[in-house]
Amino acid sequence: MRNKKIQYITRAALVAALYVALTHLSNLLGIASGAIQIRFSEALCVLPFFMPSAIPGLFVGCIIANLTTGAAAWDVIFGSLATLVGAYFAAKLKNKYLVPIPTVIANTVVVPIVVLFCYTARDAWTIPTYLIGVAGVFIGEIISAYIFGIILFSALNKHKNIFN
Repeated sequence: MRNKKIQYITRAALVAALYVALTHLSNLLGIASGAIQIRFSEALCVLPFFMPSAIPGLFVGCIIANLTTGAAAWDVIFGSLATLVGAYFAAKLKNKYLVPIPTVIANTVVVPIVVLFCYTARDAWTIPTYLIGVAGVFIGEIISAYIFGIILFSALNKHKNIFN
């Protein structure tokens, strides 16, 4: 029993570390934030399909990545909660083509609100501004979570026995 708990915590920590490293790589390339955010770390949203320990790993990794890349406090909180919600629902899906969708939806809804609230002047808070933000986040999430996620899923699915 103790060995399983250690394995769970270790896997979660590895996922968190990988999430942070991939976010920092995206940040170094200047694509982790902005109108269209492409975080390579979002591809990891498929990991809960293979192992439940990825759920807290993604959540903690997102918190650490947001803190260490200089995100605003509300961004750290709500951006990380969006990742947690996406990871939780991704674990419930059985169709590989649907696994990234909860992450895409959670971030597409939450991140534009956070961006408007934290990084935009109050007079810019309009429905068109929010919808432009939604479009930008959606495009970034389709690239990073869905396309890269499906590629990662396909590679991992060939070796899914290592997750047992």
